[in-house]
This record gives sequence, C-alpha cells and structure tokens, in this order.
Amino acid sequence: MDAHPGLLTIGQLAQRTGLAARTLRFWSDEGAVPPVARSASGYRLYDAASVARVELVRTLRELGLGLDEVCRVLDGGTTVADVARAHIAAIDARIRSLKVSRAVLSTVSKRDSTAEETALMNRLARLSATERLRIIDDFKADVFGGLDLEPRLRDRIRDLRIDLPDDPTPDQVDAWIELAELTQDPDFRTRMRTFLLLSTPAPGHPRPPGSTIWWARQVVEAVAEARSRPGDPAPLIAGLFGDADLTEVLACLEAGLAADMEKYRILVSRVRGQRASRDATDDLRWLAAALRNAVAA
Repeated sequence: MDAHPGLLTIGQLAQRTGLAARTLRFWSDEGAVPPVARSASGYRLYDAASVARVELVRTLRELGLGLDEVCRVLDGGTTVADVARAHIAAIDARIRSLKVSRAVLSTVSKRDSTAEETALMNRLARLSATERLRIIDDFKADVFGGLDLEPRLRDRIRDLRIDLPDDPTPDQVDAWIELAELTQDPDFRTRMRTFLLLSTPAPGHPRPPGSTIWWARQVVEAVAEARSRPGDPAPLIAGLFGDADLTEVLACLEAGLAADMEKYRILVSRVRGQRASRDATDDLRWLAAALRNAVAA
C-alpha cells in the first residue's frame, strides 16, 4: 500500500460508498469499476474518480440498466440519454403489461372466474392491435354483411373502429374483454343481425317504426320521465310513434332488448374511453310492456 498513497482498497471503497465489498468486486470483475492499480499483494486499488464512478454505476443500476449497458455508457459506446430513452420505452411497455394484468385480475375477482375463463380473458386482453381489429372486423362482416343499407349508414359501419388505445385504463381493458367475448358469441351475432334487419332502413326507404328508440336518446329520456309519473302510457306511445304500426315498433324494441343493445353500446363507449349515457334497459323493458298492452288492447 505504501507504494500507492491515497488509493483505496476495495474494503475502503465499500465504506466510502456504503456498498458491499461483494457488490463492488462483482462490478469490478464485469468491468464497470476497474481498479486503477494493484498492491504488491495483488489487491485492487481505487482512487477518488473510482468513488464517483461507483456512484454513477449505482445510479444507472437503480434506474434498471444492466451492467453491460452501464459499461457501454462508461466506455463511451452509448450515451446515458440513449439508454434512458430505451429504458423509458421498456418501462412504458411494462406498465402497460401490468395494467392489463391488473385489469384481468380485477375482472376475474368480480366474476369469480374458473381457470379456463381466466386463461381466455388473459388471452383476449393481450391480443395485438391487429388481432383485436380482426375480431371486430369478423363481427361486422357476420352481422352487417349482405344487409341492404343506405350508403351513409354503410360507410359509418365500415369506418367504425373499436379498439384499445396504446395506454388503456384498467376499465378499458375490462370492457374490451367483455366486448370481445360478446362479439364472438354466435348467438349474440344472430340476435344483433335480427335487430338490424328490423331497425335499419334500406336505401330510399324511411327508417322502420321503432328504430328511433335505439338511435335517439330523447326517446329514452321521455320514457324515463313517464315512468316517474304513474299513469296511462297511451299519451307517451302516441307522442313517440304517432300512427306507426305498434306491432312493428314492439318487434324492433324486443329485438334490441334480446340483442343486449344497451350492453353493447355501453361496452363500446367504455373501450373508447368515452362517457356512456346511462343504461336504459329497465326503461325500455317498461316501454315494451306498455306496447304489448297497447297492441293487445
């Protein structure tokens, strides 16, 4: 040691930095903190610059860099900024993955799901953007394909995009899982197509009676208001549908209820991160009962 005044042994470097000698020895072996000299007995020796280097290595390690990356930074093979940008991207990806995991676990806990259901939900949540798009495109092709639609409505359906953003919230992931399950259900697709056949106008024709129930929220609000004032619903029905064939109106309404249109609408809004209007299923069931009574009268 006398031949190297002012230098530190690895034990002294450990005391100076608060790190274990074992850790410093490993870093030294990997080339991150090489000794500046060796004693006559072969012990590693370090100087004041080594202390600063140790602090930098510790900082980079705490930020998640591997020792190979640390060495490249210290040797000038890359910059801290470049490594930081790469790690930001990796951390963001990890955060997204953790959010997905949390959403899946939250859904599992609420549904009391089986192992098979849990595996399915996890798979649906982790689909790529292309795979998610394929599910929705397949749903649209099965439900809307071959319908004689007016051009504007056909274009809206074609351009309809339902997908998760790059950084979804747990609620969006939860809604996507439920929507993916729903849209892949053959029975749901059949019920949805039946509803569309009854409620979608063909080119050059007026909108079928009752279809406004599903496309105009003011109808729902009028029903909710009528429910709050007990009495004869006949004035409401007359005001909403005029001289339309109530049998056709009822058929359209019941088809929409059978197709879980409100559930579908709300799930789509949640996936998109939009605030959905309230679930009006109970109001619409009340209206269906009133229409059945009117038709039977």
